[in-house]
Amino acid sequence: MAERAVLGVHRGRQGGAGPGAHPSIGGRRRSLADRIGERGLYLLSLAAASLSVVIAGGLVAKVLAEAWPALSAFGLDFLTTSAWDPVHGRFGAAAFLFGTAVSSFGALLIATPLSILIALFLSELSPRRSRGPIAALIELLAGIPSVILGLWGILVLGPVMRDTIEPALHDTLGSIPVLGNLFGPDYSIVGMLPAIVILTIMTVPIVSSLMREIFATVPAATKEGALALGATRWEMIRTVVLPHARPGMVGAVILGLGRAVGEAIAVTQVIGGTEGIRANLFLPSDTLASRIAGQYQGATSDLQIASIAYLGAILLALALLSNGVARLWVRDAAGAAA
Repeated sequence: MAERAVLGVHRGRQGGAGPGAHPSIGGRRRSLADRIGERGLYLLSLAAASLSVVIAGGLVAKVLAEAWPALSAFGLDFLTTSAWDPVHGRFGAAAFLFGTAVSSFGALLIATPLSILIALFLSELSPRRSRGPIAALIELLAGIPSVILGLWGILVLGPVMRDTIEPALHDTLGSIPVLGNLFGPDYSIVGMLPAIVILTIMTVPIVSSLMREIFATVPAATKEGALALGATRWEMIRTVVLPHARPGMVGAVILGLGRAVGEAIAVTQVIGGTEGIRANLFLPSDTLASRIAGQYQGATSDLQIASIAYLGAILLALALLSNGVARLWVRDAAGAAA
């Protein structure tokens, strides 16, 4: 009898094993309120999920509707034309695509190694007591309003770049044929290079936080096994942690790219806002997001508004593409590992 009682309790904890056990929870029958609550939870969850899909679809539809006059007038030539002349009604996105690509990939070029080092320090090297405060301080950067970072870029970063960093870069790299063209002698407190630095500051907390979570998924037994076989901590990280986390690291970097591509206010404050493709990182430039933020309120014609919405449609497509690629990459990598 005791064995049957224990078995019955065990089955009750597992939710019941026999037919007809589903109406009961922990040995009691479900009340009407429980059944209504379960159904209500399902309906509310379904409504919330459906609402997110409707909002996303409505956003895409609205942007495309606003951009349709420019889509009809310019077509895909809009992507290869760099002119932006509201007076004569000529618009193109090539210069802004160039500025977006340079600023985003430049920021990732700096942010990726910094994020890897920060994540490795917090997950593998730092003392346990200091991990929480350091991680909180780094993630605090992600909570700073972008307009504050842009203001700091104008008041602090810009003068330092103009008076110290940019002259040093020109003196060091000016003799190299390709890099010398990128780092020319035209110094200013605004330009592409300050925008890259601001984007780096805004991207590092996100990418490093994602990578820290990815490094935490490496099995502890595998790391301890490598150390037990005589590997140093660096060898353990190089042969165990990084190979195991590589797919997730790539996904984190791609998500960081999406963050850098879409930043508007802080970049608008420090990039300068000018037309044309500039190969000099010290000169003012412009991106898709900063052009939208800087000119939408002052647009003087319907075609200009539609062209700005066309820029928004391109930016939306880039953001969706980067997020989609990151998810597919991580999913495929997880499937291959399994």
